[in-house]
Amino acid sequence: MNPIEAKGYEPLGRTTWMIPDGYIPPDSSGSLESHESICVLNTGSEDAQLVMTIYFEDREPMEGIETVVPARRTRHIRTAGLESEGQKIPTGVPYAITVQSDIPIIVQYSRLDTTQPELALMSVMAYPI
Repeated sequence: MNPIEAKGYEPLGRTTWMIPDGYIPPDSSGSLESHESICVLNTGSEDAQLVMTIYFEDREPMEGIETVVPARRTRHIRTAGLESEGQKIPTGVPYAITVQSDIPIIVQYSRLDTTQPELALMSVMAYPI
């Protein structure tokens, strides 16, 4: 075992991340589907336990959405697949996301908009707290 493995891997990042601009495009054109992803990197030697909350302009939040990102791995989470009490994020509706973790992680947010043939890809770092 090398010295880094003997000490374990220190998790990098923060435990709370904010994504204020969420929007799943309602339509797609061509063969690519419009979608959004929360990209999570866990550099630590323990699994990261995540809890997400989705906030809306005109309704109560979707709370308690849980997932795991294994140690020393990355996970790309499609927001259209997130569910809380049988409710999914509707398309064409603005929303925001908080991602909370029990250990530090790195969070990036990406949107592929294929509503037009000239598709757009946006990717930004989430805001760490």
